[in-house]
This record gives sequence, C-alpha cells and structure tokens, in this order.
Amino acid sequence: MAAYPFRSAAPTSLWASLIDGASQNLTFAGYTNYFLWQQHPRLGARLASKAKLGARIRFLVGDPESEVTTKREEVEGVPLTVSTRIKITLDALTKMGPCDGVEARFSDQHIALSVFMFDDQMLVTPHIASLLGDESPMLHLRRLEDDGLYDRFAGHVAALWEEGRPVEL
Repeated sequence: MAAYPFRSAAPTSLWASLIDGASQNLTFAGYTNYFLWQQHPRLGARLASKAKLGARIRFLVGDPESEVTTKREEVEGVPLTVSTRIKITLDALTKMGPCDGVEARFSDQHIALSVFMFDDQMLVTPHIASLLGDESPMLHLRRLEDDGLYDRFAGHVAALWEEGRPVEL
C-alpha cells in the first residue's frame, strides 16, 4: 500500500488508524516496541478494551538479558539502551494488569525484522544493520492473496511466536 524510507516517516495517524481499526488480531513483533507507548496516548487502555471485545493482542519482544540484546546495544551505542526500551514495553504491559487476550513472548530471532499486524494489514520494517528501527525503511502491506507477502511475513511471525518463551505479565 505504501513504502516509507524511514519508519519514522510514516505518520503517527497511520499507526493510530491501524491500531484502532483492528478488531481481531494485533501483533507487535518489534524487538523493543517501546516507541508505541511513547507515541500513542492511552495505548494500554485501548488495547485492553479491544481484548475485552475478543481481540487477540500479542507482543513479541527481545529478551533484555540475552546476548543478542547486549550485542545490539554495543552496535547502537546510544544512551537509551535496547534492554531499557524492552523494559519500557514490559512495564507498560504489566501496568495493563491481567487481561485475557493479551500475551507476550520473548524471542531474539527477530532482531533485524519488525512486523506489526493489524487484522489484514501490516507494517514491516527490515532493519538496516547499524541503524535504529526508526531510521530503517518500512512497508505498509495489505493481505490480498494466499501465500503473498502478507502471509509470508505472518508465517514468519507465527513461527517465532511458537518458538518464543512466555513473558509473565
């Protein structure tokens, strides 16, 4: 549907419309996902409301204690570390309280590819080696056919989810 040279070039309104418009499945498979909590007021309450109406909300994040995370922090070399950004997401999810339909898992295998799914649309960010996520390009995709781009990325996330380790919220 669209391509952006930087994830940060996509309007916040696009993210908001995808989050608010999804009613069945919302998957946030970004390594930290922390920017979501910074850019979207009351995100926790919005997601909890969707979950109460039957939506499945999933967060796939990196393990803040893993070797993969530590190595990425060395590459980025920024004060707001990868582990801190992951902990921001974990803290926000914990503050939502127990909520049926909201789950989180750890996986270190998506360090170079973020996939955010909203029913039949998704945002995909292939991370460029030394850049932060918001500096990498992003694609806005819609599911059009079986085994198309959407299904291939969705299958990738499903496999990572199955292999992931549950996060206690």
